[in-house]
Amino acid sequence: WCTKRALDWGPDGGPDLIVDDGGDAPLLIHEGVEAEEDFAKSGKLPDPTSSTNPEFHIILGLIRDTLKEDPLKYHKMKDRLVGVSEETTTSVHWLYQKQANGSLLLPAINVNDSVTKSKFDNLYRCRHSLLDGLIRATDVMIASKVAVVYPYGDVGKGCAVAMKVAGARVIVTEIDPICALQALMEGIPVLTLVDVLETTDIFVTTTGNKDYVIIDP
Repeated sequence: WCTKRALDWGPDGGPDLIVDDGGDAPLLIHEGVEAEEDFAKSGKLPDPTSSTNPEFHIILGLIRDTLKEDPLKYHKMKDRLVGVSEETTTSVHWLYQKQANGSLLLPAINVNDSVTKSKFDNLYRCRHSLLDGLIRATDVMIASKVAVVYPYGDVGKGCAVAMKVAGARVIVTEIDPICALQALMEGIPVLTLVDVLETTDIFVTTTGNKDYVIIDP
């Protein structure tokens, strides 16, 4: 809903540029254009119940409601846009996939891999956002807790520092030998996931993906 409202500029159509952090706006526009094309051909509206993903369920519902108001809204928005800049790893990968299969609808700039993003934003901003989000969500004292951070890239390094400063006993799991050695040089023990599952209080995943805490039978 927030993304839809941010892109709703009334009769003016929408923004000229999008500075994106998370891929929500480009995703909504791409899915909206695809739904409008399907609607023009078949008159079929998107069915939110067709997706098991809660976030995508909401996106399809928003697009369905928009189609009833203006069946070309996202096409007009796409035609007006000059381009988008994206600064998250997961969303940049998604944009590259769209480019590779020929379905990218607008020019995109990869800000995520710039040195000022990867070596500053990734490393330092998470020191604030991790603790803030964790405390707000759980209201748990972090001191004395066992916290596992994985992997130990730029974001992982920042998260490990934040948890150590808050008094947590930090452990790293990492398959890259260089990153694992960096953790050891910082005095952080490196263990395998199977070794820490039963004793860990807080897991911090820095991959941008879910279903990471798994053990093969």
